[in-house]
Amino acid sequence: MKFLLLNGHGIDMRVSGAKLHIKDGRTSSTEDPEEYVFSPKRIDVDSIIIYGQNGNLTLDAIRWLIKHNVQISILNWDGKLLTTMLPSESTNVKTKFAQYRAYEDDKTRIQIAKKFIEAKFDKSQVVLDYLKQRYPLIEYDFSPDLKKLESAKKVSDILGVEGGVAYKYWNEFSKIVPEKYDYESRSDQSRGAIAAGDMVNVMLNYGYALLEGECLRAINAVGLDPHVGFLHEMNPSKNSLAYDLQEPFRFLVDLAVIKLIETNGIDKTDFIRTESYSLRLRPTGAKKLTEAVNSCVNTRVSYQNKMSMWSYVIFLKARELAQYLVGKRQDIDFVNPQYATRRQDTSDIRQKILSISYTDWKKLGFSKGTLHYMKQNAKADKPFTLNAHVRERLDKWEKLVANG
Repeated sequence: MKFLLLNGHGIDMRVSGAKLHIKDGRTSSTEDPEEYVFSPKRIDVDSIIIYGQNGNLTLDAIRWLIKHNVQISILNWDGKLLTTMLPSESTNVKTKFAQYRAYEDDKTRIQIAKKFIEAKFDKSQVVLDYLKQRYPLIEYDFSPDLKKLESAKKVSDILGVEGGVAYKYWNEFSKIVPEKYDYESRSDQSRGAIAAGDMVNVMLNYGYALLEGECLRAINAVGLDPHVGFLHEMNPSKNSLAYDLQEPFRFLVDLAVIKLIETNGIDKTDFIRTESYSLRLRPTGAKKLTEAVNSCVNTRVSYQNKMSMWSYVIFLKARELAQYLVGKRQDIDFVNPQYATRRQDTSDIRQKILSISYTDWKKLGFSKGTLHYMKQNAKADKPFTLNAHVRERLDKWEKLVANG
């Protein structure tokens, strides 16, 4: 999956000589906007995100993009998904009828709703486990909530349990956010973005809008109705099934935001305060966050004996749901595939690096310069990685110390 973000004033998309010509918008009078030209059948972009104020999009350009299977998503200033233009949908109406029947059957609806939330709980634990390796103050216990979920008899009961876990999750999440981000909590915004007052919620709203677009793309491709969800109730103009399908994959956006926070990859200059005192992303911030989300959804994971990007896993899970609804699958599962959470900048590893002497390190065949660089990383707040050779020497040093 590859996003192309268009921002600012004067965005222009048109077709000339069978080629698609795109001109990004301006954010200042001195800026020279990017220009892109794509030949027929040679576009490497899957989704175009328009976060600009004004511009032109010709009918020829829309036709060109749809025929090339490129999604067009338009976001509001607050990060909410205003609309999306999708490639042609599946015409298998039997899938939609099966979806409607399942929605009307309370037992089936509750069963599917639980599957979505079980996966959300699992991935919430993934994120918190990932954070705990770096921040020992993270503490949580979802076991009582999982028991409540098992005994839930109504969708409202399931949503009540989900709300309790969300409260615990965001409470722990807040512990790792520096004060400069002015973040206190996240309200229940699962049914759509609202105007946010702090930088973290602005980023989350924007990231979830990108994820919603990806879920809509997958739902459309397999022939399901995006307005008929099993967990989220139907509401006018709401993509309830897309909200359902987002639940197992929200963690990808959360990890993208965590990455920006931990690396100081985004700051106050990437946001602007509106007249209503809400925050929005400036073009620079939108670009940084789009790239971070794009990196996470393009991470590969082992699933069904293949290495697939998470963006493709979203499609596979939508297809599995469709197959389950029409009786081609006996069960539905959103927990798998698992996300690997092992990080290399844990508190333990940092302490090991800081305690190694230059003499011992040299005996292992490494230079003092390498250890100095590692010690600098271990002292800093930013995350870091270690290559395989360094990890091997670090393990070897630890064994030598243990054996005296």
